[in-house]
Parts: sequence; C-alpha cells; structure tokens
Amino acid sequence: MLAKQIKYLILKELKLEMRNKYALGGILLYVVSTIFVSYLSFKKIVTPATWNALFWIILLFASINAIAKSFISETKGKLLYMYTLASPQAVILSKIIYNSLLLLLLSGLCLLTYSLFVGYIIQDLPLFLITLLLGSFGFSSLLTMVSAIASKAGNNFTLMAILSFPIIIPLLMILIKLSKNAIDGLERWDLNYLLVLMFLNVIIVALSYLLFRYLWRD
Repeated sequence: MLAKQIKYLILKELKLEMRNKYALGGILLYVVSTIFVSYLSFKKIVTPATWNALFWIILLFASINAIAKSFISETKGKLLYMYTLASPQAVILSKIIYNSLLLLLLSGLCLLTYSLFVGYIIQDLPLFLITLLLGSFGFSSLLTMVSAIASKAGNNFTLMAILSFPIIIPLLMILIKLSKNAIDGLERWDLNYLLVLMFLNVIIVALSYLLFRYLWRD
C-alpha cells in the first residue's frame, strides 16, 4: 500500500515538472551560468582545495533552489487533497526520492559543466561519484524536511535558507573531506567517513519518516 502511494506521488511530481519546464530550466541555467561566471573569474583553478570548495558551494545553492519548491510552492488546497489520498509517510518519502533523482541529474550536469570549464582534476572518479551520490541523497532528505517545516511558517524561502545552513554543515564537511580524498587520488579509501555519511543519511530519512506525520497534521 505504501509503495503504491509513493509510486503514484512520484509520477504526480514528474507530470507537474513536465508541465512546468521553466522551473527546471531555470535551475539548470543557474548552474551553468554560475559555473561560467566562475570560469571567467578564475580561468583555471590549480589548487584542488579551491576547486573542491567552489564545486560544493555551487551545488549546495543549486540544491536549495531546486528543493525549495517541494512544499513551499504547494497550496493549502493541494496539501489537503494529498492528505485525503496518501499517508504522511508516503508523502515525505516520495518527495525525498523524487528530489534525490532531481539532484542526481543536477549533480551530473554540474560535474560535467564544471569539469569542462574550470578543469578536471579528479584522480579517483569512483570515490567522487559515490560521494556525489550520497551527498545528493543527503541534501535531498535534509532540505525536503526543512522545506516542509518552512511551508508551515508561511511558505518563507528565507526561513528555509536559515534553517538549512546550520544543520547541513556536518554533512557538507564530510562531503568536502571525501571529495578532497578523491581529487588527491589517495590509494586507500577512508571507509570511516563513508560509513558516517551513510549513517547521517539513514538518520535524516528515519527522522523525516517518524516526525513528518506530526507536521502533516497541522
């Protein structure tokens, strides 16, 4: 029953996204234009730390813009209609899954465009891709729940940005560390950081699953 509801809600999100192509196009344009401006400013970034930090800054702000509409753009009538059709667990899980897929697309475009303009310096691509995958899922889970909280406070985008930055810092620090290892091409993977990153993702999803129903009742 839960799986059917999640499937239905994901398809609903996809259909709405296809009808409103300007929103997705605007996000993709934001990523490309930001990277191009970085290229015009730096031409070529030699320092791996600077390359890494700038990449995650661009991806973080793009993720916030992409996921902000998850609940903030939903009207009260639409939320009430969803309340009668699906359980709160199905709603939050479908949002997280859909936003994860969206961020994976966004992350792939960001990495491709960033490498094309700024330069490709990654030594261990598999580790970097795993980090990008886990980071996209973590951003999606965390920002989706924050978007739900902000929607209950008058659909305030500023509130979402304020709430998300303090709690996303631990996740971002681990992502930067792992991606830096991938850029440097260290022979031995730091499994401890990977396990911590996966553990954080599980904790975020579990808390969203358990707590969203209380937020949904309001």
